[in-house]
Order: sequence, then structure tokens, then C-alpha cells
Amino acid sequence: MDANQALTALLEGRLAPGVYQWRTPPVPGAVGDTGWIEPAEDAGLRAYHLDGRRARDKDSFLRLCADVFEIPGRKPRDWDGLRAALTDLTWAPAKIGYLVRYDSWAELADADQQALRAVLDVFFKAVKAWRNTSTPMTVLLSSVGVELAGVPRC
Repeated sequence: MDANQALTALLEGRLAPGVYQWRTPPVPGAVGDTGWIEPAEDAGLRAYHLDGRRARDKDSFLRLCADVFEIPGRKPRDWDGLRAALTDLTWAPAKIGYLVRYDSWAELADADQQALRAVLDVFFKAVKAWRNTSTPMTVLLSSVGVELAGVPRC
């Protein structure tokens, strides 16, 4: 399933909000494709694209999130700060939910396995916090040829 298929499944209720992974085809342009953002936003989702090629450690990942999620005020300095921001999002209201696509997470995994585990923990907690609201969150983790143990595939 690619990002567009996952989006369709999410909007049709065939994919429950959660944290999922899928393999991106190893073709030019597959990583970093943002063609799914406009249809997601047209459907009422607040869409975010995290390009993992820009984050190879904790600090660069926190900066990436501060930029992408447009976190106001003090930028998160640690994982608790990022979790707090992602479970708040009052500055970024959504009509029907939040959709985060994290491409190239393997960059962080290769450089800092502990940081990737912390990122996953933050995402799982944020998804759980939004689960029983009118605007649930879904996180899609894409990669080329690499899989994460403990994260279901969609």
C-alpha cells in the first residue's frame, strides 16, 4: 500500500488511526513524494511530511519537527517536549484528523537507534492521545527495503 492507498483506506474507514509502516518502491521520486498532501487536506486532514533525510540525530529530528509542525513558542528540546506538542496541536486545528508521513526514518535508525525508538514512542503516545477524539492521528512510516519490528504494516 502506498501513501495514496493508505489515505484512501483511512478516509473510507478501512484503516484505523494508528502508526503503520510500508515499503516505498525503490524508484526515483518515491521518497519525498508529497502528492498525497493536497488530497489529504482537501478531505479535512491536517497533513505533515517529515523528510527523514534531514534528521540523523535527536537534535536534527526535533528541529525538523519544530519546522514541519510549526510548533509555536519554545521549540521542543527533548522527547517529552515533542510529545507534549504533538498531543496539543491547538495552533493547527484539523477537521477530521491528523496525518503524518515520515519518510526515510532508516536514516535515523542507522545513525541513532535509541533516538528512533524515542521517536516511535512519541508517535505511539500521540496517536493514543488523539484516538478517541473527533480528530484522530495516523502516522505512516515509509522506507525502501527496511522494516521496523513492532510496527504493523498497512
